[in-house]
Amino acid sequence: MLAPIADDGSHLEDLFELDNATNQRLLAESDRLPGIGVDELVFGIPNFRVINASFAYPRPEGSRFNGPDRGAWYCSFELETALAEVIFHKNVEYSEINFFSDSVSYQLYLADFSSEFHDIRQLPDRAKYLDPGSYQDSQLLASQLLDGGSLGIIYPSVRNVVGTNLVCFRPALVGDVRKTDKFEFVWSGSGQPNITKSSVKPR
Repeated sequence: MLAPIADDGSHLEDLFELDNATNQRLLAESDRLPGIGVDELVFGIPNFRVINASFAYPRPEGSRFNGPDRGAWYCSFELETALAEVIFHKNVEYSEINFFSDSVSYQLYLADFSSEFHDIRQLPDRAKYLDPGSYQDSQLLASQLLDGGSLGIIYPSVRNVVGTNLVCFRPALVGDVRKTDKFEFVWSGSGQPNITKSSVKPR
């Protein structure tokens, strides 16, 4: 990806060094990020870089169940829910610049889980953790659970009312990650993109 902007071989090497110096995943795997230790990351298994990257690249403001210092593995039980989550978060970006004309490709990954997670779907006060406009209460809950040894949270999707999501706090519990379909989202002036799928043979 860097080769097209390099003037020559020496310049390309400099670009690689700069990229590596700011690569959050590589920093995490070198035990140089404050939010997650190298002892928590995974190595030597299929797609381990994908797993590690999800914990090494938190959003600056955090997400629903993680703060800005440590990421997490977010996934959906249903494909429709995963697509709805992607559309919502991309629309937030486009709304900030008032520009809904773009195309983005996403690789779908499947993962297996066999651990026990905190399930908040039946909590009487779950609504405050599912606030569509604020992560304040949900991040506080996640911090408390993480400190208490929690493995993650099962929760209703805010972006698809009939969907369910899982956030996993521990890289080692994200099992058998594998690629499946690829999706291209095309925005053409509105917040509802056209979605096309390219299927791949499961391994």
